[in-house]
Amino acid sequence: MGATASRPGARRRRARPAGPSRWMAAPALILFGVFAIVPLFGVAALSLVHWDGLGDITWAGFDNWQAAASDPVSRNALWLTVKLTVLCVLFQAPVSLLLGVFLAGRQRYRALLATLFFLPLLFSSAAVAITFTALLDPNFGAGSALDLPLLTQNWLGDPDLALYVIVFVIGWCFIPFHTLIYQAGTRQIPRELYEAARMDGAGTVHQFLHITLPMLKYTIVTSTTLMTVGSLTYFDLIFVLTGGGPGNATRVLPLDMYLTGFRSYDMGRASVLALVLVAVGLAVSLGLNRLTGANRMESQSEGS
Repeated sequence: MGATASRPGARRRRARPAGPSRWMAAPALILFGVFAIVPLFGVAALSLVHWDGLGDITWAGFDNWQAAASDPVSRNALWLTVKLTVLCVLFQAPVSLLLGVFLAGRQRYRALLATLFFLPLLFSSAAVAITFTALLDPNFGAGSALDLPLLTQNWLGDPDLALYVIVFVIGWCFIPFHTLIYQAGTRQIPRELYEAARMDGAGTVHQFLHITLPMLKYTIVTSTTLMTVGSLTYFDLIFVLTGGGPGNATRVLPLDMYLTGFRSYDMGRASVLALVLVAVGLAVSLGLNRLTGANRMESQSEGS
């Protein structure tokens, strides 16, 4: 009886899938805790005090939260952040997808184009912002040099145009990265699917809609999540391009946090804005994963 009863347990132990020990994740978890979780608790503590960054720290309670909630500049910054995120996704997602599928071809000229398209990934955001500031200058920029009236208007000085210019510059910087993701995803699709579709008389558009897009669904989820969460943290490009102006037309939440903390010397309210940004980023990321089923993703190469 004892030997018989011990067999199922032994079978269960043998059936347990082999894999790396969970302790192998401990170093990464420790680093994440030290450099992410601990500072986050520090920011949460700062949001409850008055501090100018140098002087004495005094207790504020929820005064900073009430002040941030009632500040029209901060509310506008949150709205601009949401608007910027939506515009960036709407601009970058289709362009990246189409370029990625196009560059996935094996022709030599596409490899050359891919090299040219990926050049923006080599440049720093500050250098790109300085370059576009010079190019879009209404007096000494490209429009004046080429005598093009369309480009001679004050793109970055017009409150109605500045945010859209920023969306374009951000797209110019980061579309190559997402293009690379779609290119890799497209090349993983079995060629037999396209060959069978061509034998059935399917054209290029039909193949794209019924083969490429469904097979790239998880790649689309990953790229869109990166676009969305990344759009919530844009700072350097906007700071160099416009500094939040003209007026507050481009003062998004990360920039508002910086200006509040290091220009207005109000670290308490800046910490409130930082926590709001963290909460929005987590909510968006988790929401996208839940809505798209990314937390149940399986390998496409296994035929899922």
